[in-house]
Order: sequence, then C-alpha cells, then structure tokens
Amino acid sequence: MQVQAAVGGRVPTWFSRRRLLEEKLTDLHRCTNLDAVNQIHAQVLKAHLHHDLFVAPKLITAFSLCRHIAAAVNVFNQVPHPNVHLYNTVLRAHAHNASHPSIPFNTFFRMQQNGLFPDNFTYPFLLKCCSGPSSLPLVKMIHAHVQKFGFYHDIFVPNSLIDSYSRCGSVGLDGAMGLFLSMEDRDVVTWNSMIAGLLRCAELDRASRVFDEMPVRDMVSWNTMLDGYVKAGEMDKAFELFERMPERNIVSWSTMVCGYSKTGDMVMARLLFDRCPVKNVVLWTTIIAGYAEKGIAREAAELFRRMDEAGMRPDDGFLFSVLSACTESGMLGLGRRIHESMRRWRFRCGTKVLNAFIDMYAKCGCLDAAFGVFDGMMGKKDVVSWNSMIQGYALHGRGEKALELFSRMVQEGFEPDAYTFIGLLCACTHAGLVDEGRKYFYSMERVYGIVPQVEHYGCMIDLLGRRGHLKEAFTLLRSMPMEPNSIILSGLLNACRMHNDVDLARAVCEQLFKLEPADPGNYSLMSNIYAQAGDWKNVANVRLQMKNTGGQKPSGASSIEVEEVVHEFTVFDQSHPKSDDIYRMIDRLVQDLKQVGYVPMVHQ
Repeated sequence: MQVQAAVGGRVPTWFSRRRLLEEKLTDLHRCTNLDAVNQIHAQVLKAHLHHDLFVAPKLITAFSLCRHIAAAVNVFNQVPHPNVHLYNTVLRAHAHNASHPSIPFNTFFRMQQNGLFPDNFTYPFLLKCCSGPSSLPLVKMIHAHVQKFGFYHDIFVPNSLIDSYSRCGSVGLDGAMGLFLSMEDRDVVTWNSMIAGLLRCAELDRASRVFDEMPVRDMVSWNTMLDGYVKAGEMDKAFELFERMPERNIVSWSTMVCGYSKTGDMVMARLLFDRCPVKNVVLWTTIIAGYAEKGIAREAAELFRRMDEAGMRPDDGFLFSVLSACTESGMLGLGRRIHESMRRWRFRCGTKVLNAFIDMYAKCGCLDAAFGVFDGMMGKKDVVSWNSMIQGYALHGRGEKALELFSRMVQEGFEPDAYTFIGLLCACTHAGLVDEGRKYFYSMERVYGIVPQVEHYGCMIDLLGRRGHLKEAFTLLRSMPMEPNSIILSGLLNACRMHNDVDLARAVCEQLFKLEPADPGNYSLMSNIYAQAGDWKNVANVRLQMKNTGGQKPSGASSIEVEEVVHEFTVFDQSHPKSDDIYRMIDRLVQDLKQVGYVPMVHQ
C-alpha cells in the first residue's frame, strides 16, 4: 500500500521506469559530474537498459566528458550488438580522451569484422586520434579507405585528413598539400586547415602565400595567420596584419598582447590592452603575467587592482599563469596580494593552483606561508604538492625539514617520483648530509624502482664534491650510464677549487673544455684554481686560452623587490639612482667584516 500511494496508486511498470530514466538521460551527454553519471549508470543497470542503443551512447559520452574512458569502454562492451552510431560514439570518446591510436583502431577493425561499414563520421573521429610522425601510416590507411568508399563528397572528411596529415609533422606535410591541391571543392575550413598545418610545421612563408590566395576569409583565417606571425616572433608583420583585419575579436587582441609581452615590448602590449573594447579573463591574464615576468611589480599590482574593481574574477588559468610569473621574477608582493584576494572571495582553488602558491612562497623564501598552504590542502595534496614543499626546504638549507617531510609523505601513502629525489638530494647537499644523500640515491632504484637520471647523478656528485669526497665524486662521474653535462662538470670543478685539488681539477677541465670550448666561465674558474695554488705560469696559459676563444665572462646579477619595485644589480653597476648610498653601505659592511677577521677570497 505504501508503494502504491507513493506512485499515485499503481506500481511503476517497466515502461514508466524507462520513461523516468529517459528524462534523466536527456541532458546526460552534457553532464561532467562523475558521481551523477555513476548514479544514473547504476539505475540503467538495475533497469536492464545497459544494452539499449539509445541509452548506451549517452552514457559513453557522459563518461567521456568526465575523463573516465575505462567506464565508457565498459558501457560499450556491454552492448551485444552495437550499431555504427555506437561505434562512432566510442571512437569519439577515445579522441576526446587522447587515447593511444592502437586502441581506437582496434575498435575500428572490430567494427569491420562485425560486418558494419564506416560512415562519414567514423573517419574524422579516428583521425583525431592520430598525431605525430608515427601516426602517418594510419593516416595514409584512412586516406585509402576514404578514396575507396567515396567519402570525398563530405568535405568534412578530406578537411580532417588535411589536419591529421599536418599533425604528423613535416613528414605528413606533402600528403596534406597534395590532398589540398587535388580537391575541386574547398570551403573556408579547408583553407584554414591547410594554413594551420603549414604553421604547425613552421612553414610561415608558405602559409602566408596560401592565406593571400584565399578567396574568402573568416575570423579563424585571420586569427590563425596572426598567431603564426606572433609565434614566429614576427611582430611587425603581425601588427600589419592586425591593422588590415576587417574585424577583430578578443582572440585577435589577446594574441597581439601576448606576442608583445613575450618579446618584452610592454609599451605596445599595454597600448593594445588599453585599446581593446571588451576585456576577458584571458586578456587580463596575459597583460598581468607579462608585467610580472618582467619584474614590473607596480604595474602588475595596479592592473590586478583594476581587474578586481571591474568585477572580473580570476580563474585557475589566471592564477597559475600569474603565480608562475611571480615565482620566476621573485615578485612576492603580487603573489601575496592575489592570495589575500582568493581568501576574501572564498575562491575554491584546485590542487594545481594551490601547488603554484606553495611553489611561489617557497622559492621566494616564505617557507612558513608555503607550509601553511600545504598543510591546509587536506585531501587535495598530490605528489607535486609534496615535491614543491620538499624542494622549498631544500633550496633554503632546511635539509632536516625536507627529510622529515619525505618520511611523512611515504607514511601517508604517496609514491615518490624522480622529482622527489632531486629535492631530497638537493636538501642533503645544502645541509651537508652525505650519508643520508648516499642512502636516498642508492635506494631510488632498489626500493622505489626509479632509475637515476643525469639530474640525480649531478646532485649526488655535487654533494660529494662540496663535502670534500672528491675521489668518490669523480668515480661516480665515470660510472654514469650517460655522458655528464657541463653543469655537473662545472660543479665538480668548483668543488676542486674549494678543496685545492689541482690534479683532479685538470682532469675535469679536459672534459669540460671539450663540451664547452668557448665558455669563458670555465677558463676563469680554472685560472682561479691555479692562482690559488700559486701556479702563475698556468694562470697565464689559461688566460691566454680564454682570450683566444674571444669570450668574456658575463656579469652576475641579483634582484630584490622593495615596495612593489624590483631592483636589479650587476657587478660594478652604477646605474641605480641610489648607487652612491649602496656603495657607501657596502664599504661599511666590508670594514665591519674585516674587524671580525674576515678575509675575502678575491678571484683573478
């Protein structure tokens, strides 16, 4: 009786249950909530509708949108007699989730074995799964199928072929151009696909000629060519094209602002930004990140304030881009201001953005702030979160804290990766923990199955060298399964200088000069080693070699942010407006140091 009352006096029939489900399925193909899709899937299974050719495609599409390709394939496999539409749906799911080409092509072969013929939708979905030179044979195979079964009449198919040929790289460009020239009927998408393909393969001049030959251009045509010039750094040609455009959209403006920002011309970038009639988050992101990358803190902060006042709320893309720029330029002030705004707006940051905050705070030296973000992530931590915090501690000489955090990471069930061990070995290097460094280095492959790469060998050799274990460092250098790079050799050479080992320095230098015969820094370092040993004859020889290379050691630079202005200094720089005050302070510091017995090491 209770059941009957609940449904208006009658028990739902199979038909009414299906109708209720169909109402839920109507918009399922647009759903991106995995929990909701799983619930509907359970109801479908309970109602024995999982083999239905109307229901299954909607479920496959929904799982695909949720990036759960395994569940989508499972739904497909439960249908005993799939039709062409269902095969196309699962092929589209593979394309959307960037599956390896072998998987969708196996499905395609299975479709043919079951006696079903592809239609004009099948091939474009397959082609979307093809990318890179290794996919060229598959693209050629599809091209042969299209010719055999006469699908050229649907222009969407040859257009997809042109796009896929070009995504195979330069090896596929002849195939794309050959098909393009052979087509009797071309629409604007055909021309756009060919231009985009040429630009993808860095054929800027050929793309420009095809663009000039276009009978009709749409907004995509103009923006594609504009993007090609910008990516090639041809900003004069880009601006000329931009001025010729019959109309511009936000993509056009963003492309130009981004181009000028990347080339360092923030005057032009700002001019175009101010001229843009309608600004979106992407455009604000581009200009603020541009200023942040160049260390122009005051302008970046002012624009962020204006963005806030305009009611434009940042998205994850904005946060990640601008925080990355703040990290690179050391612009802590702007990063803090953004973080405060996120708290004020109660913005729910994803794991990627929270990791960017950790990285920014850690690299700018605010370890307590970095750990505050890290510790507050609760269930949002991933291995990148742990790595960022470990590397932050390592960078600032807090080796013991880094090792403690690693122990906690393992206890909480996170699997370390190659980057984790780079952080650990750096932590051991800066803290002088040789025994711990050896333990972690040799446990990488034995315990965690991670084969040490050149970066790990570099960290370990640097650790041993700094602590005076030069012979062990040199032995490890020779045992490397790959060739050492100049960074490792330079580090070991510097360790030889620190510990006055001239013979080993000479052996390291032989390898280093072969790798970088024109780098004046290597000659300068070797010269200092000889000078420290009092070998003035070899000092003169190395200085002569350095002179013959024609190189000059570049000056080092330092930067600091004070009141939203980043100040940069180089050796003997006197361009700063407060240069006199700065040098007076340096002289005072030198005198104070001498009074406590410090003797500076002067390089030759």
